[in-house]
Parts: sequence; C-alpha cells; structure tokens
Amino acid sequence: MSADLTDLGIAAIRDGVAAGTFSAREVATAFNAAVEQGRPLNAWLVETPELALAAADTADAARVSGDLKPLSGVPLGIKDLFATKGVETTAASSILKGFVPEYESTVSGKLFAAGAGMLGKLNLDQFAMGSSNETSAFGNVISPWKRNDGGNASLAPGGSSGGSSSAVSARMAPGATGTDTGGSIRQPAAFTGISGIKPTYGRCSRWGVVAFASSLDQAGPMARDVRDCAIMLEAMSGFDAKDATSLDIPVPAWEKGLSGDLKGKKVGVPKEYRVDNMPPEIEALWQQGIDFVKDAGAEIVEVSLPHTKYALPTYYIIAPAEASSNLARYDGVRYGLRDLPDGANLQQMYAATRAEGFGAEVKRRIMIGTYVLSAGFYDAYFTQAQKVRSLIVRDFEQAFAQCDVLLTPTAPSAAFGLGEKSDDPIAMYLNDVFTVPSSLAGLPAMSVPGGLDGQGLPLGLQIIGRPLDEQGVLNAALAIEERAGFTARPKVWW
Repeated sequence: MSADLTDLGIAAIRDGVAAGTFSAREVATAFNAAVEQGRPLNAWLVETPELALAAADTADAARVSGDLKPLSGVPLGIKDLFATKGVETTAASSILKGFVPEYESTVSGKLFAAGAGMLGKLNLDQFAMGSSNETSAFGNVISPWKRNDGGNASLAPGGSSGGSSSAVSARMAPGATGTDTGGSIRQPAAFTGISGIKPTYGRCSRWGVVAFASSLDQAGPMARDVRDCAIMLEAMSGFDAKDATSLDIPVPAWEKGLSGDLKGKKVGVPKEYRVDNMPPEIEALWQQGIDFVKDAGAEIVEVSLPHTKYALPTYYIIAPAEASSNLARYDGVRYGLRDLPDGANLQQMYAATRAEGFGAEVKRRIMIGTYVLSAGFYDAYFTQAQKVRSLIVRDFEQAFAQCDVLLTPTAPSAAFGLGEKSDDPIAMYLNDVFTVPSSLAGLPAMSVPGGLDGQGLPLGLQIIGRPLDEQGVLNAALAIEERAGFTARPKVWW
C-alpha cells in the first residue's frame, strides 16, 4: 500500500486522508522512504522525516475531530531558498552553511498552517542563479529522466528549482515550492514533465525568501498537474504586511474555478517567439499546443511583442544589479560563514569571506551587477534597461487587448546533459529566452507538459496571462493537460 501512495498527487492525498482511505502517517512514511531511496539524485539538502510524520499525526488527529485543513496529510518539499524555523537554510551556498533561521518564511508558514508537512529542504542553483542546478555548492541535482538513446548521461533537472522538479518528478514529493526570477519554476517543470506556475508578482510574499532580484523574485508551486498547482497556490498566496510589494487583494478559489472549456477565449501566439534556429520538435510542440487550445474552443490570434528580443539582455542587467545589492549583506558578520585570516582587518575579513563563500556564477553576477550600477555606467546600462523593461510591459498590455492568454513553448530545448553548457554562460542564459519576458512584466505564467521529444524527454508549453488572471492561466493549462494526456514518467534507476 505504502509504495503506491507516492504515485498520488496533492488532491488525491488530501481527499484520501479526508475519506479515511489511508492515514496521513502512511503517506508520510511512504514519501520519507522515497526521499531516502532517491538520495542518488541529490535533490535534498536536508531531510526532515520527523517533521513530515509530526504533521501527519496532527492531520490524522484532525480527521478524527473533524478539523481537517486544506493540506492536511500532504507532505511537501521546500526549496532551500525559503527560511524555515529551526531547519538549516543555505540557498545552496557555502556562505550560508550552518545558518539556522529563528523565523519561518511567510509562504512556508502558510503551507504548514494549512496542514502540510515538510519532507525536507530542496537543492537549487546557488542563490537561485542558474538554469541547470549545476551551481549549487552542494553538488548537482540529477534529473530522474534518461535519454532513450542507450546512453546513460546524467541530465539537468532545470534550474534554479531543480531539486524541486527532480523530487516531484521522481515521486519523492507530491508537490514542492519553487521560486521564479526569470523562469526558475517553469523551465525545470518543463524539463522534468511536471507543472509549475509563477503567479503575478506580489501574489506570494517574499518575506523570508532569500533574495536574488527583488523586483522579479516570486514564489510558486510545482506539482504533478494543474489542479495540484491550484491547490498549493491558494495556500501560498495572500497579503503580507511584512512584504512591501505584497498585494492586498483577496485570494481566489482557483481550484473551484478550474475549467478546461476555452469557448469564447482568445489565445495569442506571439510571432517574435519563433526565434532563429528553433528546433523542429519545439516548433511541432507549439503547433500541437495551438491545436489543443483550438480543440478546447479557443480562437487563435497572432500578436506581436516587438521588444521580446531585448528581454534577455535587459534581464541580465537588472537581475545582477539587484543581486549585487542584495548579496552585499553576506559579509561574514551576520550570517553563516566567516573567514577571518590571522591579522586581518574588517575589510580583509569581508573579502576573504565572500571569496570563499560565493560560487563562480554568483561572483560573475555580482561583478556584472556592480559594473552596471557603477557611477560611469549606471545610465548607460541600468537606466536604459529599466526603460526597455517598460516597453516590454507595454508590449504585453497591447497584446492582451487582443487576446486573453498567450501560448508559447516553455524552453527552447528538452533537458540537456550536465556539463554540456556549463562552460558557455550565454548558451546557458538562452534557456530562459521564452520565460524572461513575462518575468520582467510581473505576469502570471505556467508550464504544463505537452509531449516528449525524440529522445523520450518531456517538453513544456507555457501559458502567460494578464496581471492577476491566474485563473485564466490555470484553465488554459488544464485544457492542454486534458488533451495532451501526458502520463510519461521516468523509470526508476536510482
């Protein structure tokens, strides 16, 4: 019985516990065993089986007393970017090794208050900077998927939420938290055949989430399907007075509002997303997605987002600039690592700590950010990038005057092998070419599995919606999910 429980998603677990079909403790025990078995994937930085069991026992008692909560009995993985009270939080960086927060992030606190348990903390690209989960100070996360070419190459699970995507895809967790700055929920979801949604900027509190780029960072759920994402997102969202950018608006009942019927809806297809050298399989997937939404009753409209080509360079000015400011707080004084060489003064301690604690990709982005914010180049780079960002926002506003949601591929390829792009930062950054524009505009966007490539690897389709229209995004994704019939899963080799 317990082995089959890891095949269940969030809704099935919630409903099964409520009906008494199985106990929450049985669920937690099964997933704890899956986490232990899955250690070769290096998805978890910290395992907390005792916390999962404690929450399960609370859920079982709640069922008896008739006091079940929305996520009672559901154990989750928490990306190690969320501060968790009493549990080490490192952002996958040596500089935060040993940091145990005395507080809980608002998002993880909301999930636990809704009855969820915690299976552990999930690996990620260091400070969420990366698209392959190869920049973690604690080793690469490995995708549970393999190519069907007879080779045995280890594949990237995407990034930065690669631990989350790997854990959900490998049935080590029914759902997990992710964060998305330029595509870090959607691209790993696409690489591993699961679903993930980045809500409108401000829907989920950033309080207690280790900051990367504050005007872009947004938390969101990663799960097996659209319904599970809707359930998690409802629990994660809501106003938080501790976050100045939190939106003070009601949280809709997204699960209740789910519908795959798109009659009367217009789905936009942005012509600028047909980038040069797009692989034929991605082109075919996109056309398949268009056919899916047409079958669901939608009308297809071609739209233009003329500043799309400037989105990636704009992102790689704004995000490092904000990162260089945010990461200045890690200097050996207040958090984690302190390197104090003999006879060193304060400045030398700062330098030694940061040199030892930050990884190469983090240093690269801090240097880029410091450069574009420097006195002689601020207007030439940062100010210009902010102007282009405004033009990208306007592009979306004009597109949404013609349609309800946009449909694009999520990523320009299927998962690539670990190490294949790590020596070429530009090639790595291009992974986010389809996800970054909506991040710059703060729009809700979701990846849902659309099919497999010739190597048997998952490919994702992306839905982008108007500000605050998560329901429209979820419904369009559901229409695709219902028609794609995606049931592929990785074979257990670990």
